[in-house]
Amino acid sequence: MEKLTKKGLDGTQLKTIALVLMVLDHIHYFFEFTGCIPTVFSMLGRLSAPLFLFCTVEGFAHTHDRRRYFIRIWAIGAAMAALEFFMIYAKAFRRGDGFYPQNAIFQDLVLLCIVWQGIDWLREKKFAKGIGAIAAVLCWPYVVVVFLLLFPGVQEMPIASTIVAFVITSPLPMWTTITDGGWSFLLGGVLLYALRGHRRVQLTAWAVLIFLCDFVPTFGMLCRQADFVWTQMFTDYYEWFGVAAVLLMLLYNGQRGSGHKRLFYWFYPAHVYLLYGASCLVYNVLR
Repeated sequence: MEKLTKKGLDGTQLKTIALVLMVLDHIHYFFEFTGCIPTVFSMLGRLSAPLFLFCTVEGFAHTHDRRRYFIRIWAIGAAMAALEFFMIYAKAFRRGDGFYPQNAIFQDLVLLCIVWQGIDWLREKKFAKGIGAIAAVLCWPYVVVVFLLLFPGVQEMPIASTIVAFVITSPLPMWTTITDGGWSFLLGGVLLYALRGHRRVQLTAWAVLIFLCDFVPTFGMLCRQADFVWTQMFTDYYEWFGVAAVLLMLLYNGQRGSGHKRLFYWFYPAHVYLLYGASCLVYNVLR
């Protein structure tokens, strides 16, 4: 029997919109130095990360194999973080002006998947597993600090310190060192999953959180400056524009759509490094 199509946007359509907005955002990110890319590309791109996060929440909740789902996200995140590690510490593969991509959203998703599983275990009254999963994410940075305090000599050994730095930034990411997303992304991810099944409450709470995290502190700091004009929140300090993604989330009809899993997983690292490589070539030409 043919499945009825509900009104609104399915998961594939939402991810496709997010993908297009992400490309616009990254075109601005990688080619801003040319002075030719309009800022509106980045403004529109603020909606992409929230949309991908929302789709990942739904994907994690509905997948039939969470282990495979997690491993796929972890592998991509670890590989991209490993390359970023070499760019930071070995100063390899950097553009002529020292720029390098800091796109680590998959590492954010790795941490969130662990917390989401912990939330489900708590719902199933598996309290030890649930608390353990959430505590592992929260406490991992402090475990590393304690380790370094107990073995201070590690920091004085170039090879050992490099190995430790690689481990805590690539295969075992810490929420305190991730270079992409930020507090609002992580907290928003927890909130979206914890309130699943209550769409209006879920999205209202998420929108309020994003506004409080991305608009209020920035506005509060800037309004004390004599030369600040409130319209700058719409022209210069537009990170909070991501809250508008809630309008598209409200259109989600609960259906997965045609899928295209491989496209959405592999497009992200592929387009990042293709755009970065192109920006390196353009930089060399303009230099």
